[in-house]
Amino acid sequence: MKKIDYKKELKHLYRPSANIPAMVEVPEMNYLMIDGEGDPNLAQSYGDAIAALYPVAYTLKFMVKRGGMEVDYGVPPLEALWWADDMSDFVKGNKSKWKWTAMIMQPEFITQDMVKDAIQTVRAKKDPVSLPRLRFESYPEGLCAQILHIGPFSEEGPTIEKLHRFVESEQHQLRGKHHEIYLTDIRRAAPKNWKTVIRQQIT
Repeated sequence: MKKIDYKKELKHLYRPSANIPAMVEVPEMNYLMIDGEGDPNLAQSYGDAIAALYPVAYTLKFMVKRGGMEVDYGVPPLEALWWADDMSDFVKGNKSKWKWTAMIMQPEFITQDMVKDAIQTVRAKKDPVSLPRLRFESYPEGLCAQILHIGPFSEEGPTIEKLHRFVESEQHQLRGKHHEIYLTDIRRAAPKNWKTVIRQQIT
């Protein structure tokens, strides 16, 4: 049986340097997605979104593994897009006005019909409150700059500033939404050891 570790297969996307920002071309990929808004530390909707995404992602993994495709893969890490209608609210940390899309990347062989079947299976077993909001769609990023942040989310500011200075120094401009990829299971690691990919679309 073929085994796939996407963090290794796509090392240039999931394992950036923590010291030197880099530009990467991110291909269009498919995701399980749930949209929401509000402070992720306070809004129940953010936790509810994660509680719906993971069961569907793991159901798909086992559907593939047991379905005769001869493929086993590790479920990719949780990711999120962040923005605000007034981006000054995002920059200033006015989290109550933040908007977000929580998402988990899916292999290219996952289809819309497979996702529908997985949702039905999860609904029959657990029926997470955010399950009706889950969708499956592609997200094209294209040219981006990224860097690895090590430490708690509350201390990302200097890392983000470093990334933005790099973009400016390379004669590019920021565009799109702030993108984070959470490489660490925060339930099992001290905040000082959390690893987060900080990514920003650029032109």
